[in-house]
Amino acid sequence: MTSRLRALPLIALLASAACDERPNVTPKDHAEGLYVKGTAEYLQGHFEAALASYEQMRALAPNDPRLPAARGEVYISLGKLAEASTEFEAALKLEPKRSTNWSRLGFVQAQLGKTDEALGSLRKAVALYPNDFNALEQLAEIHLKKGENDEAIRHFTLAAAAASGESKSELLLRAFEVLGKQGRHAELLALAQKSVNEGVRSSGVYTTLGDSLVRASKLREAAAAYQEAAGLAPRDPTLWELVGTIHMQLDKPGDAIAAYKESLRVKDRAIVHVALARIQLAMKSQEGAEQELAAALESVQGNDVRELKELADLLVTMGRKPDALRILANLSAEHDLQKDVALQLATAKLAHELKDVALRTAACARAAAADPAVKKCP
Repeated sequence: MTSRLRALPLIALLASAACDERPNVTPKDHAEGLYVKGTAEYLQGHFEAALASYEQMRALAPNDPRLPAARGEVYISLGKLAEASTEFEAALKLEPKRSTNWSRLGFVQAQLGKTDEALGSLRKAVALYPNDFNALEQLAEIHLKKGENDEAIRHFTLAAAAASGESKSELLLRAFEVLGKQGRHAELLALAQKSVNEGVRSSGVYTTLGDSLVRASKLREAAAAYQEAAGLAPRDPTLWELVGTIHMQLDKPGDAIAAYKESLRVKDRAIVHVALARIQLAMKSQEGAEQELAAALESVQGNDVRELKELADLLVTMGRKPDALRILANLSAEHDLQKDVALQLATAKLAHELKDVALRTAACARAAAADPAVKKCP
């Protein structure tokens, strides 16, 4: 009992000592905490708060090489490019062999219109780290702006090779875009095919491959490419529609129907019902065509010109010319479509058949105004 009573004051003393302990925070620890805090604020979009945290950090650790680079990123987000440039230049004095600092300085210089300085900085970044895809991409953009298309394509391709995930696909699409605008379709096809052969799987790359294969009249391969693209973009109904259209050109109505139905599962659209109605007509199924026409009329949006033109054409085919003329009359009167000569002539032709003189005259006048070469109107 006595021993136990003696122990009580000792236990109380130890507990008291434990309560009085304070964590020993060094200036270095405090600076590190401010860096983490500033970074978190930057990522949350609280840019002024991030700068304030970095300013407090500078008082404790003025030579921390991370600090000017972090401030530079904040200034980029604030659109203060001159200040960002100053910060990255300061970062390079502390870490001259850090490729990211050269890359970010080059990016800022490019935005400021300092093209030669930007090229120099970006080339230093790539020399230090050849797989810096951000630097490679910026080099590509500069070459593209200067009209140096071969260099732009080369750097976009190198950037894609160094990148991963979605960035790889986006960079390849930039290279594809440049090739397409230059009319270099054979090179575009080769690069798209090489990309998928090397395992790049994105809807955009497969869609470009499909477009290139169609241009090369390789329809079976194009259908396969579009089908891959559709699997990678499950919310895009147009890719399955392309597959169906190609199967119709290949005289494979069964495969076309299957593809069109996949498109409808994604989104119910009149244009696809029109295509299915035409297949039903080709198969001598008037009832099936009528059902698809009814579905098309029910799902038509009214703001898709291609869809409305196709629907009007189907109505003519199925003997509902007055309904078709109502659609064409509205379309041909649209301000943006008054110079569509083919539309105006189609409207005039149908108006002539249905003896609507006023509409025929108006459509003919718009066609002649859009193209003086039009001498004869239905």
